[in-house]
Formats: sequence, structure tokens, C-alpha cells
Amino acid sequence: MLASNEIRHKFLRFFSAKGRPVSGGEGHRIVPSSSLVPENDASVLFTTAGMQQFKSYYIGEKKAEDDFGSLNVTSVQKCVRTSDIEEVGDASHLTFFEMLGNFSFGGYGKKEAINYAYEFIKNELGLEISYVTYFKGSNSVGKDEESAKIWSDIGIKDIREEGSDVFWGPTGNTGPCGPTTEIYCKNASGQDVEIWNIVFNQFFCEGSREQLDKGESVLKDLPVLGIDTGMGFERLLTILQKKESVYETDLFEPIINKINDSGLKIKDERAIKIIADHIRTAVFMIADGVRPSNAEGGYILRRLIRRAVVYAHKIGFLYNAIADLTDIIAEVYEGVYPIDAKKIEIKNTLITEIDKFKNTLEKGLKQFDKKFSLTPGVGASLTPGVLPNFLSGEDAFLLFTTYGFPLEMTLELAREKGMEVDVRDFDERFKKHQDESRKGAEHKFKGGLADHDPKTIKLHTAHHLLLAALQEVLGQSIKQRGSNITQERLRIDFAFERKMTDEEKKKVEEIVNQKIKESLEVVHKELPKAEAEKLGAEMEFGAKYGDIVSVYIIGPSTKAQGDASGKAFSIEFCGGPHVWNTSELGANPDGAPKVFKIKKEEAVAAGVRRIKAILE
Repeated sequence: MLASNEIRHKFLRFFSAKGRPVSGGEGHRIVPSSSLVPENDASVLFTTAGMQQFKSYYIGEKKAEDDFGSLNVTSVQKCVRTSDIEEVGDASHLTFFEMLGNFSFGGYGKKEAINYAYEFIKNELGLEISYVTYFKGSNSVGKDEESAKIWSDIGIKDIREEGSDVFWGPTGNTGPCGPTTEIYCKNASGQDVEIWNIVFNQFFCEGSREQLDKGESVLKDLPVLGIDTGMGFERLLTILQKKESVYETDLFEPIINKINDSGLKIKDERAIKIIADHIRTAVFMIADGVRPSNAEGGYILRRLIRRAVVYAHKIGFLYNAIADLTDIIAEVYEGVYPIDAKKIEIKNTLITEIDKFKNTLEKGLKQFDKKFSLTPGVGASLTPGVLPNFLSGEDAFLLFTTYGFPLEMTLELAREKGMEVDVRDFDERFKKHQDESRKGAEHKFKGGLADHDPKTIKLHTAHHLLLAALQEVLGQSIKQRGSNITQERLRIDFAFERKMTDEEKKKVEEIVNQKIKESLEVVHKELPKAEAEKLGAEMEFGAKYGDIVSVYIIGPSTKAQGDASGKAFSIEFCGGPHVWNTSELGANPDGAPKVFKIKKEEAVAAGVRRIKAILE
């Protein structure tokens, strides 16, 4: 049986030897997986496909030759999709998965792409292809006869015409698009399963997919053909290891065994699979910098953790054992992803979120079960005047605000009881709650600054010194999670799991004040993003950056050479403004030099600390 690690390596080795690079090296360049949090794609919360980090190369914004030395690349990409979260627990649905892919930006055409796929499946994996598909054409686009002929020449007998399902894109109002060809193989049950999809980006559509389907948009040939392929790793593994379910593969078997061996009070396979899937996804999210919150990606993470806790409660899987699954997951992916190096941080984040939720979970479940205090289907409604088999928006909102139940979780609990929920009323109450919460809130300004007063600007520079000092004292893993700066004080939120000691706070103050005394130059540069990253510039969590970025360097020279080791004290992606020299922070015409002082350090969320500081 082929092990998962062996299959990953086999795929990358195969494609690294295929293709003709434009300059240097051989074959496809192996590109590491990008983060689950996309850098320059605000349209999605998480990376959902292997091609996502290569979008700019398909539309000509970047040149692959410049960045990779080749027009062809290959990768194994971490992905998260939660649109089918309610389906998790069956044989195949997952929220985290890996995508094997090979990509070309004008390096080769359909013939090579199809032949590479056939050769890998047939010769490297030893699988038989059941059938393939190709695009039969539409009113707007002709039949993809070229792909059909290539498959026929290879010797595939079952070649099937398909409609719009095998034409990809565009994903927005405009964009690249083109026909696809799908490859099907048999799984352990003898069913035909799609394992590989090859997309040929040969057109640019000046209109949406809906307009294209109606014949109302214009298609233009792209200057070069783009190849974008994707093969779901877990699905492939299920076939190669001859398993009935993805949860029986070597990626999940150790996790499932750990849960089963813990002395469960109820053996519920679906619940066990949900816990295994959700915690695996949570571990990877946390490793890539996501933290539980009530917004965007943080909300998805919180929902996954809390859903896992609910099912753990149901089957008697101890809460403190949930975070311990991190150890097993780190072992499974040892040498593939650096989970082990972040294990303590991941476990602490999970423990904090689980502890926060478990305190209200049982009370919330009891409150929910009041609907069923009598016979099944007849219960005492939480809200007077509401039918027993119908949960009001008020009830759902109470469970959300008081007991921390995400709406989706309440909906799922209701379905299990044969109930309906008044979602419209919940949404109205939630919107009203949001509107009220915004009243009186501080305005968000560029860089977290409330204004551009000289006092605010000085504290902005002090903010940069503070972040660098925190990293020096607490470790380079410290990352900013938010900021707000006024004329009176600065505020920084940063990822850290515990309260700082008095000694640590004192040391941070000493470092900042020493850098003020050293009269360090503050230099502003406009740099290519890649160059700024090489300098080690700090990025703001979740921020999106263009190809050219604004960087502020605090060090003793305009060349940012810093100390004897050649490193500046602080380098950050930042829009400014700042003082020209750190000595300005201590300047005080009316008396003794001002000093930096931490006024307060506190927790603001799970795994996030906040410091408020001043110059006095």
C-alpha cells in the first residue's frame, strides 16, 4: 500500500522532471503550499484551490519566468472549504484537504497536459482510467475536439461529451475561462470517481458566467494557453489505499484510533469523523495564524472548534483530549508541514477556546432541550406564543449571545429534533445588534491612526519599536493582530497565549527607551513586495498588499544595515506617517525627555493580548 507521504513525493518528483523551462533547472518548479489565508485575494477567506496563488500569472499581472525561472510549476496546496460542513461525517466530505496540481503559463499545451496526467495515473500509480470527459460545446464556445482526439490517440475508449459542467469560469464579472477534461477511476466499491480535472484557460470572458451561458458576453483568445490542474489528495489516497472512506486512510486512521481508544460512552461514527475532521482543520488554520473570533476566518475557526466540542460532549470524548489530537496530527504530517514547531501555540489556542465554550455548552443544551421537556414533538416553548416545533429567532439569538451557539449549530440541533428555526427573525436581530455595537465605536484610519497630529505620529513610531521589542523579549512568533493610535496613547493587539510577567514588561520598556536614546534613523522606502519580504518586513495579519509596498525601516542607516549583524531593528509594511528619527519621541521642550511606558497589558480574546502605552 502506498503511504500518503510517498504519493506526495511521487507526484512532485514526476512533474519536476517534466516540461522545458525557459531558464535554468529542469521541468516544473516545485512551489511550496501557500498559506490557508490568501495574501492578495479578498474575494475568499481561505485558499480553496491549488491555482489560487497563481492567479496573477494566468492574467499576465506577473511573469512566471521572473519568479520561478520556468513557465511550469507544481505544488501540493493546503485548502479549506466549509460550504459542505453539514455533509462532513460521510465517506468523503472534508473541510481541510490537499490539492495536487501542475500549472503552466504558456509553457505547454493540451497534448502535454493530458499525456502527463495519463502517464502519472497509468505508470506511476498503476490505476486504470474508467472514462474521461470533454466539453461538447455551446452557443458561445465550440466543441473541444482537440482534447477528445488526444485521449483517443492515447487509447482511451470511453470518451464522454459533457456540457457546462466541464467549462470552467469566469469566477467574477470578467476573467479567464475555458474547457476542462475530467478523469475518472474506480474506487474500492467499484464506483467511478473523478480524480483529476484539467482546466484549459484559453479565453478571457468580458462578462459573467451567467452572461456567457446566455450568449451575452464576448470571448477573446488569451495570448497564451494556461494549464490549471487539480487532483484531490485525500480522494486519490482513498482509491490507492483501497479504502471505503477517506477516514480509513493513513491520514485519518491515527486520529480516529486516538478518539476510539479514549473510552467513549457512545460509539457514533459520524460524530467521531466530525471531531477528527474539524480539529485537523482547526490545527492547520491556527498554524497559519488564524485565531477564533466572531468575524471572517476567525468565525469559521470558532464554528469548527465549537461544533467539534458539541459532538465530543455527545459521545463522551473528554474536552481536554480534544486539544491533545494536535500531537497525533503533528505526527501524521511530520516532514510535510511544520505543525510540530507550532504545537504548543496550537494546543493553547484550542484549550482556551474549548474552555470558553464548555462552560456555557451544557447550559445552552439544557435551554435548547426545554423545547422537548414533554413528549417528542411537543414541548414548552422558550418564547410564549411560539409553536413547540418551531424555534423563534429570539430563542436562536439568545443561544447565540448568551451561550455562544453559532446559528448554524442551532440549525443543526433543530434538524436533529425535527424543528424549524425562524432564520429571518434571527438575521434581523443580529443586524440590529451589529448596528448598535457600531455606535460610538472608534473610526478606523490608515495604520490604526486616529489622526495625523504630531503626538499621534510619534506614538505610531513608538508602536513599531514596541512590536520589535516584544519579538525580542517574547520571541519572533509574536505577530500584530490589531492597533489603534491616538494623541494620548497607542494600543497594540498581538498573538500571545499568556499574561506577560512584570520582568518582561520592564525589559520591553527598556529596549524601546534605549532605541529612542540611540537616535535611530526612520527611513521610508517603496519596494517590490518580494524584496520587502526578503528584508524580513513585518506584515499586518490579514492585510492585502500589491506588488509595490510601502516599508518603514528603523535603523542607524538609510541602507537598513542596523546592528553589527546587518539587521535593522524594525522593518514593517506600513503606510506611515512616522517621525524621521527616534530621538523625536523623547523630545520635550518643557522639561525632562519623555520616556516610553506600558500602562496596561491584558487579554482581549483567546490567544490575543493587548498593550496600551504612552510617552510621558
